[in-house]
Amino acid sequence: MNGKPPSTPAPETAADDAEAMLQGYPGVAVLMARDGTVLAANSKGAGLKALLGRNSLPDLAALIERAHADEAIAVGVVTLASQQGDVVLEATVLPGTGTRTGATAPTAVLTRDLTMERNLRTALVESRQRYKDLVDMSSDFAWETGADGAFAFVSPQGALGYRADEIVGRPAVEFISNPEDFSPLPFLSERDLNNVEIWMRREDGRISCVQLSARALFDEVGQWRGARGICRDMTEDRDRESALARARQRDQLLGYIVSTVRDEVDPANMLAAAASATGRALGATGCRIYHRGVDDRLKIGAHHGGEAPRGLDAAAEACTGDQGVETTQVMDDLVLVAPTHYRHTINGVLTMWRPSGRGDWDDDHRLLLGDVANQLGIANEQLANHERIVMLSLTDGMTGLLNRRAFFEEELPRRFERLQRNNQSAALFYIDMDNFKRVNDTHGHQTGDEAIMALRDLMREYSRPGDEIARLGGDEFAMWLDNISAAAATRRAATLIEASQGLKRFSGDAEHPLGISVGVALFDPATHEALDHLIGRADEAMYAIKRAGKGGFHIAPSPPVKPASS
Repeated sequence: MNGKPPSTPAPETAADDAEAMLQGYPGVAVLMARDGTVLAANSKGAGLKALLGRNSLPDLAALIERAHADEAIAVGVVTLASQQGDVVLEATVLPGTGTRTGATAPTAVLTRDLTMERNLRTALVESRQRYKDLVDMSSDFAWETGADGAFAFVSPQGALGYRADEIVGRPAVEFISNPEDFSPLPFLSERDLNNVEIWMRREDGRISCVQLSARALFDEVGQWRGARGICRDMTEDRDRESALARARQRDQLLGYIVSTVRDEVDPANMLAAAASATGRALGATGCRIYHRGVDDRLKIGAHHGGEAPRGLDAAAEACTGDQGVETTQVMDDLVLVAPTHYRHTINGVLTMWRPSGRGDWDDDHRLLLGDVANQLGIANEQLANHERIVMLSLTDGMTGLLNRRAFFEEELPRRFERLQRNNQSAALFYIDMDNFKRVNDTHGHQTGDEAIMALRDLMREYSRPGDEIARLGGDEFAMWLDNISAAAATRRAATLIEASQGLKRFSGDAEHPLGISVGVALFDPATHEALDHLIGRADEAMYAIKRAGKGGFHIAPSPPVKPASS
């Protein structure tokens, strides 16, 4: 030593040495004087050096001030805003020693970028929550079973109406309604499963369709130790699919029935086709369709299948339509009853039956029958209109009795053939009003019409059920009486003449009282008389009494009995 003090390095050399020292730090590093002047920075600290020079980091400045005040290392987090997002730094400040004594040792500021770590942590938390949310949304419950076959874990919300703690510890087989269909059970599978459907018992006893996905669990030596997976309750989906399938089937059946009905032109044939198609489509023992006639009474429009249960007609009559399609027990059969409508008015009833032992009709049967009934309302209305037209063509507009054409061309031939076949007698009455023209001439046609209606009522009063009355035109009437003897026919004619005394109140004058003349022809099947001949005899008998002075009756002589071969 030569006794000279050591030389002090030049400032530039000291700064260069400091920067060289800082280069070994992997993060951002700067050296600062006590007054805040940046003395040196490593290559990564250029940006921080610039920010400190502009006093743009108040949080870091406060951290540095705290380290100086405490003469202790200070650590904190500093957030820097950038165009790419926030940058998060962990800053460590090492204050220069001897600051309280005025020493000028520099302060080191070391930072570590936490941005990626923070982002990864946040992403992990979000990912876990996202996964949990997706599991919760994609399945009704998550589960895990152990090697003993019991549930070791069930997601907190529980499953199938059970709480989680009511399931954990219990064997999985207890909850499967059809375990015999699986070997091994899905919850105990030693291979991965995906979307396997099983049926499970709910807490309330109902059965649910569950879709299961599972992963088998093995230990480090390959020993199976259980399974874990997720389950989703598919019951509502399957019920919805089943309902859609049944709706499609109903549409197909309804389309078949409607197309069958539309192929028919005649309303009566429409009902027959509908009864047949409906009965077959629904597997019924029988089907009967009623329609409301012009007399407002229900009549059988069509029938298909076996004999109807006794009491079916009464069940149809009792249908009010208030309940839509109804189910009722009739004898040993279970009957579906559906009203048919036209313009909100019930105009018929559709019925279908089968033995009670085959079980109740289900909702699909009721819906289909209701749809068919809605279609049949129009057919029933067409049939009623057809009957009205037929009635108008066959009846007298004023009296409602059969007209001449219906009586002679349809009614008498039908009855006459039956009498010949059954070997029964009958009588044909011709009735003509006496002095009717004077009623119209004196009192007018309204009184004349009243007189005709009075005679109609009189003839109805003295006729039996099954007898047929017709107005032949004007003041001429006819009456056919089945299965009546000659003596009874004579008494009937006498009774009519006596009762006709009440018609005198309509007379035109006292010298020409209103009354009737009656001609009677008796039919004896042993004579093999033709209908035309019988009609001629009745007409001749009526004119015979007219020529004899009116106001009485005459029985036409009967033809001789002759063998059928003659």
